[in-house]
Amino acid sequence: MPVNRRSKFRGSRTCGGGTHKNRRGAGNRGGRGHSGGCKHHFIRYYLQGEQYGKHGFNSLASETPEVIDIGQLDQMTAILLKRGLANQDGDAIAIDAATLGIGKVLGGGQVTHKLNITAKAFSEQATAKIEAMGGQTLTA
Repeated sequence: MPVNRRSKFRGSRTCGGGTHKNRRGAGNRGGRGHSGGCKHHFIRYYLQGEQYGKHGFNSLASETPEVIDIGQLDQMTAILLKRGLANQDGDAIAIDAATLGIGKVLGGGQVTHKLNITAKAFSEQATAKIEAMGGQTLTA
């Protein structure tokens, strides 16, 4: 027959926890927070998917450049000319991608203007689209 522990221990000082010194502090639960994850709480951490220590590495050499599609750059030409970030060079528009924080120009989108673009890198498709409109790709 089940016993109601709440009323069974009503008025008791320790509620079945032994002496009054027991159940005090973090030692009762094996430490605070993530402590014991590699030792006495290993199974708990393993089942929760937690990890202990360092895993993997961060390569300082693998920096991905900021990229933009040539179609987006073509649509931005009016705004860039207005703000002074691009120059009208005859019938072509000269854009320096480094001043915009762009490292590589990709070939997505359509080109409707004659563009002379200076950047660190171009994709083959971007170069083909720019040169098809009579523009130039200059690598810095």
